[in-house]
Amino acid sequence: MAHERAGQPAQAADLEDLAQLVTAYYSRTPDPENPDERVAFGTSGHRGSSLDGAFNEAHILATTQAIVEYRAAQGYTGPLYLGRDTHALSEPAWTSALEVLAGNGVDVLIDAAGRYTPTPGVSHAILRHNEGLSSGFADGIVVTPSHNPPRDGGFKYNPPSGGPAGSDATSVIEARANALLAAGLTGVKRVSLATALATAARPFDYLGRYVDDLPNMVDLDAIRAAGVRIGADPMGGASVDYWGAIGERHRLDLTVVNPLVDATWRFMTLDTDGKIRMDCSSPNAMASLIGARDRYDIATGNDADSDRHGIVTPDGGLMNPNHYLAVAIEHLYTHRPEWGGGTKVGKTLVSSSMIDRVVAGLGRELVEVPVGFKWFVPGLLSGDLGFGGEESAGASFLRRDGRVWTTDKDGIVLALLASEILAVTGSSPSQRYRGLTERYGDPVYARVDAPANRAQKATLAALSPDAVTATELAGEAITATLTAAPGNGAPLGGLKVCTDNAWFAARPSGTEDKYKIYAESFLGPDHLTQVQDAARDLVSRALG
Repeated sequence: MAHERAGQPAQAADLEDLAQLVTAYYSRTPDPENPDERVAFGTSGHRGSSLDGAFNEAHILATTQAIVEYRAAQGYTGPLYLGRDTHALSEPAWTSALEVLAGNGVDVLIDAAGRYTPTPGVSHAILRHNEGLSSGFADGIVVTPSHNPPRDGGFKYNPPSGGPAGSDATSVIEARANALLAAGLTGVKRVSLATALATAARPFDYLGRYVDDLPNMVDLDAIRAAGVRIGADPMGGASVDYWGAIGERHRLDLTVVNPLVDATWRFMTLDTDGKIRMDCSSPNAMASLIGARDRYDIATGNDADSDRHGIVTPDGGLMNPNHYLAVAIEHLYTHRPEWGGGTKVGKTLVSSSMIDRVVAGLGRELVEVPVGFKWFVPGLLSGDLGFGGEESAGASFLRRDGRVWTTDKDGIVLALLASEILAVTGSSPSQRYRGLTERYGDPVYARVDAPANRAQKATLAALSPDAVTATELAGEAITATLTAAPGNGAPLGGLKVCTDNAWFAARPSGTEDKYKIYAESFLGPDHLTQVQDAARDLVSRALG
């Protein structure tokens, strides 16, 4: 059930005490024996709040030292690109990381203007540096919890491949960081911030390099010629300076809807659960921009580190992320003539099957992978994948000439692509999606959560297909029961069950005592409800 104030402006009582948050970062010492206070890398790095003992200075000092040791063992001798978003804990953590990096003699590239760096800006910089090199590879750290509430901090590592680190790296970093925590940080090398800035940090123009390269990604000439009126809402995040520069440098009719940066995010409307959350795929969090949709031909939002996108049109409001992914794929694979005929399409297993039908209609090959953008990194890097996207409004795609752009999610280029689609086709992305439903059907998609303890979540993550004994799902024959991804054979960390016209996937939450059921049906809302009910029953039986 939605919170009674969902979609309404935040009030004073909803705001975090930033002084308390930052003080806890420095003053609270995590307990390395408490699983909730250890370093834990999820799909996008370590996240938590200083108030809970889950994101404190000790975590960042230990994790950065672990990253330094890992990159040395891998032979990465190039610079490290260090970026941060606008969360209150991001600057303190950025400072702690810089002090350790400098203490270990690492060459660190920081934003030349002393401002914020979107996740795609760091990925873009890493890949451009490493292009054509056989040694001296660069890597990066982005200090961000993405769209998480203002009380949270986040810290993620991007190796030379430019995208989120895989478990081969994060498992080593996590283990070493926790060992350093248990040793009271003995072994962490650190200098003062003043020394770090004077000896190790070098200014780097992240914004200029990224913004000037955008014509190689999106048809900005078509957008300018069509006079598309763009409203871009950074949602108080790291893209705030980027959108102004994009409009100015490329002479677009672009308005930065809200240029305010305030770590309390007091200008936000509350998300579905009543929390402040910078989720640009949520109608409640995006209520202000949706209300202003008639002022622009295309309005867009980005989360705090700009790796996610939200697309708002006058005729359709906020697009469901799955709908926009399908439209983006259909447009890109029919408007990028330099992409090879064998260029594939990547999606996560919980993304809409509308994508499957669109890809089949394009005569392309679909690569379905587990949840986590890291699974798209090899394909994007090689050019084998033209597009990789996930249902949570994260995606990236190749340059217009078929070379790699970023191997991390890029909410800025996905937002700009919406304007290209309108400029080139004369139809908004929401109108394009309605055209797809006329050809492929009109699916209904939803996610619901169900309670599960730690043991049950572990059981769900380790299920085998044999755990499902049913032969039907909501009146249709089951055609596939998956615990590994068809695209790469990697474990799903859960279960997916498919029929001809529906599917569900169940995965344990990484942070809460629950599991998530994603479901979709091409047979209407009532059938979707049947699928969800059957999914709960089927998973409950499998969990015993």
